[in-house]
Amino acid sequence: MNLIPLVVIVVLALMFASSAVKIVQEYERGVIFRLGRIQGAKGPGLFLIVPIIDKMQRIDLRTITLEVPPQEVITRDNVTVKVTAVVFFRVINPNDAVTKVMDYLRATSQISQTTLRSALGQADLDHLLSNREDLNRQIQQIIDAATEPWGIKVGVVEIKDVELPQTMQRAMARQAEAEREKRAKIIAAEGEFQASQQLAAAAQVIGTQESALQLRYLQTLVEIAVEKNSTIVFPLPLDVIQPFLNAVNRVGGPPSAAAAPDRAS
Repeated sequence: MNLIPLVVIVVLALMFASSAVKIVQEYERGVIFRLGRIQGAKGPGLFLIVPIIDKMQRIDLRTITLEVPPQEVITRDNVTVKVTAVVFFRVINPNDAVTKVMDYLRATSQISQTTLRSALGQADLDHLLSNREDLNRQIQQIIDAATEPWGIKVGVVEIKDVELPQTMQRAMARQAEAEREKRAKIIAAEGEFQASQQLAAAAQVIGTQESALQLRYLQTLVEIAVEKNSTIVFPLPLDVIQPFLNAVNRVGGPPSAAAAPDRAS
């Protein structure tokens, strides 16, 4: 019976020692409160606290990934879009993260949602779709300035997805199609202009040589004959055959008026 008090004392001593010994990981800090007053952050490693008098709260210093739920945003040009984003932040001052804000995770989430709606509401739809890097940087600076007194450092803010209404998607598709048709017409017109310039230059060269036009016609005939078409319709200008007609007239000559009655008889 005399051993019972000794066993009780040993058990209490072990419980006291186990509650006094604290181990904090490399990525953690233990914020110590002694009788309600903050004593500072300790760790990493092993250290001792006074049981019952001291209380410890663990704070994770690793980067936290916070997904901002979809937010309905009305842009400056009155287009309603649904935007999702992700925020990367970490605790750089454990004392402030415990004493300056009740729940730094929830507080950071709420300020991220509010900032996302207000910042994107001041931008046009085209700016939102084409200049996400500038908007990400702007939102990151605003959230970081708001969470700095809490000992929070916001490193990166990224807009993940922008969901447009179906009507706006169809309108943008029609706009893109019209833009492509516009570019196609401009390219075709530029091609016609360059072709006309080349044809004008070729006409000037051919005009200086009479035989050049005949050679070009013969070359075109050869190119058409290669395709083995059954019928070839090729225009022949009179100025090409005029030398042959003149030569025939000079050799034979027109029939005389005296010979006409004899043929009639």
